[in-house]
Amino acid sequence: MNSKVQSLKDFLAGQGRIALVEVAGTKGSTPREKGAFMLVSREATFGTIGGGQLEYMAIDKARQTVASSFHRKLEGKEARIEVDEVCATLDVPLGPEIGQCCGGRVEVLIRLVDSALAAELVSAAEVEEAHLPHVYIFGGGHVGQALASTIALLPVHGVVIETRAEALQGMPETVETRLTPMPEAEVRNAPAGTAFAILTHDHALDFLIVAEALKRDDAAYVGMIGSKTKKATFRNWFLKSADGSDAEFARLVTPIGGDAVKDKRPQVIAALAAAEIMTALVSHNTAPNADRPHDREMAG
Repeated sequence: MNSKVQSLKDFLAGQGRIALVEVAGTKGSTPREKGAFMLVSREATFGTIGGGQLEYMAIDKARQTVASSFHRKLEGKEARIEVDEVCATLDVPLGPEIGQCCGGRVEVLIRLVDSALAAELVSAAEVEEAHLPHVYIFGGGHVGQALASTIALLPVHGVVIETRAEALQGMPETVETRLTPMPEAEVRNAPAGTAFAILTHDHALDFLIVAEALKRDDAAYVGMIGSKTKKATFRNWFLKSADGSDAEFARLVTPIGGDAVKDKRPQVIAALAAAEIMTALVSHNTAPNADRPHDREMAG
């Protein structure tokens, strides 16, 4: 598994001189929030501050800053003077002047990344990654593969759990995979606030996993792929044989992704389910008394 923290480390280590572009302040409607950042080298970028003309302007200014610092350092070396800190700021109204109509205003701080700032960025990313909500996908079939590829793009810790080794092949490198003969046991050890998406190749196995997930009153989401018939069959079994209750059953989302869109292609189901899962995670993590990390703010 290649984590997003590792991707950050690789970028910092492999791009030479780099500028940090950070949203330092916002007013009104803006593409990203204060604290959003990206890294810019002379040839590549990492992350985003929202795209559009604002980002193009910031990238251009960051590359000017990188180039200027490079030349100043060369000049400084000849004169035995080291120039390590170069900063720039942009105060940009998001109006027709730059081809955007957000209506707000963004202050952008640009500064060169030295070893101390690089360590700070990595440390903040590690803290953020440690607090990412978990999404457990049970089943690596067509829909499981598609859902794993979709959540790999999202700020979550994705885990695909399977009983078949071949079904775990080809998973995105940022998604964790687990091979186990008893996937329902993984539910019991999952962190609080986990979202569970159950879509294995075996309905009986689905039922076992869902029953375990519904016992977790701290789960953010419990969803099962299926039909009205499968839902009714599961309910009958859950209430009569699994010591389940109607209140627990009411927390089950099935079919995952809803039934408003009549399209059963795996990629479509995955897109709808991912949106459903993210909505549930946000709702769970913003509920009163929810245990969530403080918002990160970069040191000035």
